[in-house]
Amino acid sequence: MVLFKLLARGEKPNTYSSLSDALGVSSSEVHASIGRAKSARLISVEIDRPLVIRAALREFLIHGAKYAFPATLGSPVRGIPTAYAAPPLVTLLSQPNELPPVWPDAEGNQRGVTFYPLDPTAPRAARKDRVLYEFLALFDALRGGAARERQLAARILSDRVA
Repeated sequence: MVLFKLLARGEKPNTYSSLSDALGVSSSEVHASIGRAKSARLISVEIDRPLVIRAALREFLIHGAKYAFPATLGSPVRGIPTAYAAPPLVTLLSQPNELPPVWPDAEGNQRGVTFYPLDPTAPRAARKDRVLYEFLALFDALRGGAARERQLAARILSDRVA
Protein backbone atom coordinates (compact mmCIF):
# COMPACT_ATOMS: atom_id res chain seq x y z
CA MET A 1 0.00 0.00 0.00
CA VAL A 2 2.91 2.32 0.76
CA LEU A 3 4.36 1.81 -2.73
CA PHE A 4 1.00 2.60 -4.33
CA LYS A 5 0.78 5.76 -2.23
CA LEU A 6 4.25 6.79 -3.39
CA LEU A 7 3.13 6.33 -7.00
CA ALA A 8 -0.12 8.20 -6.36
CA ARG A 9 1.73 11.17 -4.86
CA GLY A 10 4.04 11.48 -7.84
CA GLU A 11 6.85 13.95 -7.34
CA LYS A 12 5.54 15.37 -4.07
CA PRO A 13 7.96 15.08 -1.15
CA ASN A 14 7.34 11.95 0.90
CA THR A 15 8.36 11.65 4.50
CA TYR A 16 7.52 8.75 6.76
CA SER A 17 5.28 11.12 8.68
CA SER A 18 3.39 12.36 5.60
CA LEU A 19 2.89 8.79 4.34
CA SER A 20 1.76 7.73 7.80
CA ASP A 21 -0.84 10.50 7.92
CA ALA A 22 -2.08 9.81 4.39
CA LEU A 23 -2.44 6.06 4.94
CA GLY A 24 -3.65 6.05 8.53
CA VAL A 25 -0.82 3.82 9.74
CA SER A 26 2.02 4.51 12.16
CA SER A 27 5.35 5.93 11.03
CA SER A 28 7.01 2.74 12.22
CA GLU A 29 4.73 0.70 9.92
CA VAL A 30 5.68 2.94 6.98
CA HIS A 31 9.36 2.61 7.90
CA ALA A 32 9.07 -1.19 8.11
CA SER A 33 7.23 -1.30 4.77
CA ILE A 34 9.91 0.83 3.12
CA GLY A 35 12.56 -1.48 4.60
CA ARG A 36 10.84 -4.59 3.21
CA ALA A 37 10.40 -2.97 -0.20
CA LYS A 38 14.06 -1.94 -0.20
CA SER A 39 15.14 -5.50 0.67
CA ALA A 40 12.93 -6.80 -2.16
CA ARG A 41 14.52 -4.23 -4.51
CA LEU A 42 11.18 -2.57 -5.22
CA ILE A 43 12.39 0.86 -4.08
CA SER A 44 15.60 2.73 -3.55
CA VAL A 45 16.11 5.32 -0.86
CA GLU A 46 18.08 8.36 -1.88
CA ILE A 47 18.70 11.09 0.69
CA ASP A 48 15.85 9.75 2.84
CA ARG A 49 13.50 9.90 -0.15
CA PRO A 50 12.00 6.57 -1.21
CA LEU A 51 11.82 6.12 -4.99
CA VAL A 52 9.82 3.29 -6.55
CA ILE A 53 11.76 1.07 -8.96
CA ARG A 54 8.91 0.92 -11.43
CA ALA A 55 10.09 -1.99 -13.60
CA ALA A 56 10.60 -4.20 -10.54
CA LEU A 57 7.25 -3.23 -9.05
CA ARG A 58 5.46 -3.88 -12.34
CA GLU A 59 7.02 -7.34 -12.56
CA PHE A 60 6.07 -8.14 -8.96
CA LEU A 61 2.50 -6.92 -9.39
CA ILE A 62 1.84 -8.87 -12.55
CA HIS A 63 3.60 -12.09 -11.59
CA GLY A 64 3.68 -12.21 -7.80
CA ALA A 65 0.69 -10.38 -6.34
CA LYS A 66 -1.74 -13.28 -6.30
CA TYR A 67 0.85 -15.51 -4.62
CA ALA A 68 2.22 -13.07 -2.05
CA PHE A 69 -1.16 -11.55 -1.18
CA PRO A 70 -3.88 -14.11 -2.02
CA ALA A 71 -7.45 -12.86 -1.91
CA THR A 72 -9.55 -13.73 1.13
CA LEU A 73 -13.31 -13.54 0.79
CA GLY A 74 -15.98 -13.46 3.47
CA SER A 75 -19.69 -13.02 4.00
CA PRO A 76 -21.93 -10.30 2.54
CA VAL A 77 -21.36 -6.88 4.07
CA ARG A 78 -21.70 -3.16 3.36
CA GLY A 79 -18.53 -1.64 2.01
CA ILE A 80 -16.52 0.00 -0.74
CA PRO A 81 -16.42 -1.70 -4.15
CA THR A 82 -13.10 -3.17 -5.22
CA ALA A 83 -11.58 -5.29 -8.01
CA TYR A 84 -13.93 -5.47 -11.04
CA ALA A 85 -16.65 -3.48 -9.21
CA ALA A 86 -14.45 -0.37 -8.77
CA PRO A 87 -12.90 2.14 -11.15
CA PRO A 88 -11.38 1.73 -13.63
CA LEU A 89 -12.54 -1.85 -14.28
CA VAL A 90 -16.21 -1.22 -13.49
CA THR A 91 -16.65 0.58 -16.83
CA LEU A 92 -14.69 -2.02 -18.82
CA LEU A 93 -16.28 -5.27 -17.67
CA SER A 94 -19.88 -6.38 -17.62
CA GLN A 95 -21.05 -7.02 -14.10
CA PRO A 96 -22.16 -10.55 -13.19
CA ASN A 97 -25.50 -11.11 -11.48
CA GLU A 98 -23.91 -11.65 -8.10
CA LEU A 99 -22.83 -9.51 -5.18
CA PRO A 100 -19.70 -7.51 -6.07
CA PRO A 101 -16.49 -7.67 -4.03
CA VAL A 102 -16.30 -4.94 -1.37
CA TRP A 103 -13.94 -3.91 1.38
CA PRO A 104 -15.87 -3.99 4.66
CA ASP A 105 -16.54 -0.39 5.65
CA ALA A 106 -19.35 1.13 7.72
CA GLU A 107 -19.32 4.22 5.50
CA GLY A 108 -19.45 2.15 2.30
CA ASN A 109 -22.29 2.59 -0.16
CA GLN A 110 -22.45 -0.92 -1.66
CA ARG A 111 -23.56 -4.29 -0.37
CA GLY A 112 -21.31 -7.08 -1.53
CA VAL A 113 -19.10 -10.02 -0.66
CA THR A 114 -16.29 -9.20 1.74
CA PHE A 115 -12.96 -8.94 -0.06
CA TYR A 116 -10.41 -8.32 2.66
CA PRO A 117 -8.16 -5.41 1.65
CA LEU A 118 -4.40 -5.44 1.50
CA ASP A 119 -4.41 -3.56 4.81
CA PRO A 120 -7.30 -2.78 7.19
CA THR A 121 -6.65 0.95 6.70
CA ALA A 122 -7.07 0.74 2.90
CA PRO A 123 -10.74 1.81 2.76
CA ARG A 124 -10.09 4.97 4.78
CA ALA A 125 -6.96 5.84 2.80
CA ALA A 126 -8.73 5.15 -0.50
CA ARG A 127 -11.60 7.50 0.40
CA LYS A 128 -9.03 10.31 0.68
CA ASP A 129 -7.15 9.55 -2.57
CA ARG A 130 -8.87 8.43 -5.78
CA VAL A 131 -5.59 7.44 -7.47
CA LEU A 132 -4.65 5.24 -4.52
CA TYR A 133 -8.15 3.73 -4.59
CA GLU A 134 -7.77 2.75 -8.23
CA PHE A 135 -4.31 1.25 -7.63
CA LEU A 136 -5.65 -0.84 -4.74
CA ALA A 137 -8.75 -1.97 -6.66
CA LEU A 138 -6.61 -3.02 -9.64
CA PHE A 139 -4.30 -4.85 -7.26
CA ASP A 140 -7.32 -6.68 -5.83
CA ALA A 141 -8.34 -7.71 -9.34
CA LEU A 142 -4.88 -9.23 -9.75
CA ARG A 143 -5.13 -10.94 -6.35
CA GLY A 144 -8.54 -12.47 -6.74
CA GLY A 145 -10.11 -11.78 -10.09
CA ALA A 146 -11.08 -14.10 -12.91
CA ALA A 147 -8.75 -14.42 -15.90
CA ARG A 148 -10.25 -11.50 -17.87
CA GLU A 149 -10.18 -9.21 -14.81
CA ARG A 150 -6.56 -10.10 -14.07
CA GLN A 151 -5.58 -9.51 -17.70
CA LEU A 152 -7.19 -6.05 -17.84
CA ALA A 153 -5.86 -5.10 -14.40
CA ALA A 154 -2.35 -6.19 -15.40
CA ARG A 155 -2.48 -4.09 -18.56
CA ILE A 156 -3.77 -0.99 -16.78
CA LEU A 157 -1.38 -1.31 -13.83
CA SER A 158 1.52 -1.90 -16.20
CA ASP A 159 0.70 1.34 -18.00
CA ARG A 160 0.26 3.30 -14.77
CA VAL A 161 3.40 2.00 -13.09
CA ALA A 162 5.61 2.47 -16.21
